[in-house]
Amino acid sequence: MTLNGVLQILLFFGIVFALVKPLGLYMARVFERERTFLDPVLVPIERLIYRLSGVRPDVEQHWTTYTVAMLLFNLAGLLVLYLMQRIQHLLPLNPQGLGAISADSSFNTAVSFTSNTNWQSYVPESTMSYFTQMAGLTFHNFVSAATGIALAIALVRGFARHEKKTIGNFWVDLVRCTLWVLLPICVLLTPVLVWQGVPQNLNPYAAAKTVEGADQTIAQGPVASQEVIKELGTNGGGFFNANSAHPYENPTPFTDLTEMVLIFAISAALTYTFGVMVRDTRQGWALFAVMAVLFFAGVSVAYWSEAAGNPALAALGVDPAGGNMEGKEVRFGLANSALWATVTTDTSCGAVNSMHDSYTPLGGMIPLIDIQLGEVVFGGVGSGLYGMLVFAVLSVFIAGLMVGRTPEYLGKKIEAKEVTMAVLAILILEFSILGFTALASVTSWGLAGPLNKGPHGFSEILYAYSEGAGNNGSAFAGLSANTVFYNLTIGLAMLFGRFLMIVPTIAIAGSLVKKKLVPASGGTFPTTGPIFVALVVGVILIVGGLTFFPALALGPIVDHLYMLAGKTL
Repeated sequence: MTLNGVLQILLFFGIVFALVKPLGLYMARVFERERTFLDPVLVPIERLIYRLSGVRPDVEQHWTTYTVAMLLFNLAGLLVLYLMQRIQHLLPLNPQGLGAISADSSFNTAVSFTSNTNWQSYVPESTMSYFTQMAGLTFHNFVSAATGIALAIALVRGFARHEKKTIGNFWVDLVRCTLWVLLPICVLLTPVLVWQGVPQNLNPYAAAKTVEGADQTIAQGPVASQEVIKELGTNGGGFFNANSAHPYENPTPFTDLTEMVLIFAISAALTYTFGVMVRDTRQGWALFAVMAVLFFAGVSVAYWSEAAGNPALAALGVDPAGGNMEGKEVRFGLANSALWATVTTDTSCGAVNSMHDSYTPLGGMIPLIDIQLGEVVFGGVGSGLYGMLVFAVLSVFIAGLMVGRTPEYLGKKIEAKEVTMAVLAILILEFSILGFTALASVTSWGLAGPLNKGPHGFSEILYAYSEGAGNNGSAFAGLSANTVFYNLTIGLAMLFGRFLMIVPTIAIAGSLVKKKLVPASGGTFPTTGPIFVALVVGVILIVGGLTFFPALALGPIVDHLYMLAGKTL
């Protein structure tokens, strides 16, 4: 670890921190339908959309209606994307002449992009046409991100309102998030990436000769327009198989920093949006502090482990000062590789600028743990906030048990229904990860996937279902996952981790919005100070540790011990 590397990490976090208040305040104004500087341009477009679609923006929805609208919209999008892949050879903008995609791969990809996972078990540049990339994948990059943010805002309204029956209008939240938040940032920053060297064209792939005289095909296309929303919406699905390690997706140190900031920007700012909407910004800063503590803990361990390197290589005469550079771009180095790996798995992004499968066992364990904690360390856009609020509900319930009184959070009594829904949401994630991992670990279909034996092979399987259920999309790339078994089971894990978890979460909003405000008293547990921050951090780590430590012990921890002993399997 070097001072330069530490300073780069602090610079990144400093930029994110500086964006929290202005962006968070702006989003609060958007979702509370207050005037913004973009209204003169966007309000007429918004009204036209409602008129064409038959939406009544003045009519709010009960939590069940809100949830059903969200589910039906995403189901329709899933089916359209599936069909688009199956008939892409008949659609325009296909200069490569790519054919139809298999049924199981189409199902997996449709679920992946609909659920904001953006896991790719295929090679995009040799599988997806320009039309499928733009009209299918990029469209879902916008609406899946907008869906997550809308759901978070609905839950925030559950805390902010009292003695009401409605939590907003899903269609209004979806449209306003897309028009006021996602599109303007993408329009602003896409030309910046083009300026830095990211392609944006519809040209056929270029043919070239290598230095050795061999023929080479160089893929290109409308990359920049997909790249910004890929990071901003914590989507992560790359135009190229190498993702953000590819020089056409991430050509310079400036784009590397910019893209990492985009991954964190909205998720971090939503904590301030929460504080503004509940009329107490200290509540938002407390959640931000929980996320920041977990972020720095994770990135510190990942950077330290990669900088320490592999002692087996040092024994062969390799200079240990270089750390573990396997699977990393020299132009990014250890610090920015470890930082990106932490950032992308703290959120539900999954974009990578290095290959996690090549990390040291402990370095690779950090991205795995980040996902298994529920991706609440800033988390996906929207999903990180509502996941953190689920843990906050659980934490104040535990605090209430400690002092022997009914717990309260933001003036609402936390009772059996809210706690039951919170626990159910957490259990769905855990079941999806461990259940499918167990199935793959004992069947011939699952065991055919890992390219490594022993604990590292198990880690590859565990990571696949962790990223699927956690809607992350990154991978231990040593797993051959483009098979019928993995396409179907990871697809189901993605569905469970996104949509089954959402239902109990929004049920919490529906329950809270009806409650009366309870005046604070001497026995009210404060939820803005360091004790609350420490409690929430502890609950997150204990729940994650109790659930996943046995699996981690069988994978990366044993793998680390083997590395120290100089043994291989």
